[in-house]
Amino acid sequence: MTKKNKTIEEVEKLLKDIGEKIDVLIEKGKKASGEAGDEIDQKIEELKRNKWNLENEIEELKRKVEERFQDERKAMEPKLKKSAEHLKAALFQLNEAVKAIFSK
Repeated sequence: MTKKNKTIEEVEKLLKDIGEKIDVLIEKGKKASGEAGDEIDQKIEELKRNKWNLENEIEELKRKVEERFQDERKAMEPKLKKSAEHLKAALFQLNEAVKAIFSK
């Protein structure tokens, strides 16, 4: 789960960097004029749409990862409880065995 969180964080950082670069392009586009300015404006709008789409996809992936984690956690709970009961019984038996050895 930690590796997935780190991957998501890396992607979010990348999207933040892209946003900052778009802002730089916007400033450059304001200085450009004529056909070049129009072309820069179009590219900026396209980049914004792509960034927005990526952000939505990342949010959807994060939601799905969390949902799957919760599902897996719920599925494992009964098994973990049963394992804890077995461990408790084993420790009790071990304690009884140690008592028996030292009581001789």
